[in-house]
Amino acid sequence: MTIEAKGLSKKLKNFQLDNLSFTIPSGYICGLIGQNGAGKTTLLHLLLGLYQVDEGELLIDGMDYAGEEKRIHNEIGTVLTEELFDPSLTLMQNGNDYGRYYDAYDKKAMESYLELFGLEKSKKFGRLSKGEKLKCQFAFALSHDAKLLILDEPTGNFDPEFREQFFKILKEFIADGSRSVVLATHLTEDLDRMADYLIFLEKGKQVFAGDIEKFRDSYRMISGEAYKIRLLQKEKIIRMEENAYGAKALTAHSRLNRYDRELVVAYPTIEEFMYFYGRRKEE
Repeated sequence: MTIEAKGLSKKLKNFQLDNLSFTIPSGYICGLIGQNGAGKTTLLHLLLGLYQVDEGELLIDGMDYAGEEKRIHNEIGTVLTEELFDPSLTLMQNGNDYGRYYDAYDKKAMESYLELFGLEKSKKFGRLSKGEKLKCQFAFALSHDAKLLILDEPTGNFDPEFREQFFKILKEFIADGSRSVVLATHLTEDLDRMADYLIFLEKGKQVFAGDIEKFRDSYRMISGEAYKIRLLQKEKIIRMEENAYGAKALTAHSRLNRYDRELVVAYPTIEEFMYFYGRRKEE
């Protein structure tokens, strides 16, 4: 599913998501990043139809919530930090109850995913650990033939073995090019190896939105002697930090950039980018 935002804005009591514009192509895994309070949850709530758009346009596979709410909801699977299932019901009872709201819910698929994830279908949801609850949500999200998965910080509660299985399933999910994933996470190393598209928010504003190759083409991490880094164009240096062993800087990059041969030039990790960009205004 393709997701397109044009001038998207949403004002809450003490926060505003301001003028976002991006297009996430079908068949992509989109990483949504930003510090706490950046607007990630607000954007996810807009994607889920929990908030209405104040200004601009949000289209999901060409549809908007004003005209196609039921159809859009039918196509979205979610894993949220909130516990949406009834704690007093078993995993299968929850699946069957919520499955009534989805045209393509498959009881056998739900049972199969629960078994694959090592969960007992007859166990009550309230007796699960945090990680197990998220696994159960994930099993349900996969059981109704969703075309778009919206995932809010699930991986931090998964053990390393299941994290590998989780990402393998996401790759398989998008493999035919017709499905997409939006994954909000603080574990940026996962996105370095998984994401095809990146949205970086800061205080409600869009810093970067584009495919991961565009991101890698736009920035560089430069390491070496501080005076040699300072010889670069001043406006290209986003943030530089020095220590006893040298200096390191995040810089804007273009094909016209020329770097001293003694400097080490590398693509920034997403974590490095967030750290240096977030501190760019500090002295």
